[in-house]
Amino acid sequence: MTIAAVFRTACLAAPLLLASAPAAAQEADAPKAEQPLVIEILSGITFSRLALTGKGQASAAIDPQTGEKRTDGGVVDLGGMAVEGRARITGEPHRSVRVTFPGSVTMTSTTGGTAELSDFTTDLPAWPVLDAGGFLEFSFGGRLKMTGPVGGSLRGRIPISVDYN
Repeated sequence: MTIAAVFRTACLAAPLLLASAPAAAQEADAPKAEQPLVIEILSGITFSRLALTGKGQASAAIDPQTGEKRTDGGVVDLGGMAVEGRARITGEPHRSVRVTFPGSVTMTSTTGGTAELSDFTTDLPAWPVLDAGGFLEFSFGGRLKMTGPVGGSLRGRIPISVDYN
């Protein structure tokens, strides 16, 4: 509940005590509980196939708007389809929201190696707002940083949070 909603409730309480209106009318004036926000991941980030060529730092990034994969340093793109992540937020229609990504996520390979996924980006506008149906879909990308030998498939969870503004 926002501070404004708390203040409105406090201001309504005094006049309602003095009024002789039926209980149903008093309940109609009570503030409505806001619909909780739900985030659903429609697809995760997929970097497809990469190969390390050296011992230095290497990285690959996925652009959230185009799905394009870019490589940097000692990594080579071996092809395959890279995919940006996609998510859907559901909540109160026409409400603005704040979407927060972690600073980084440790990805673990099937062979025990690790890499860091960071520098998350989205295609969200500066002030994201749910539509008239209470929905907002967006894409997200990030940078995968590898500093040592990593083999196999990398897996990890990205804790994305969403709150009303």
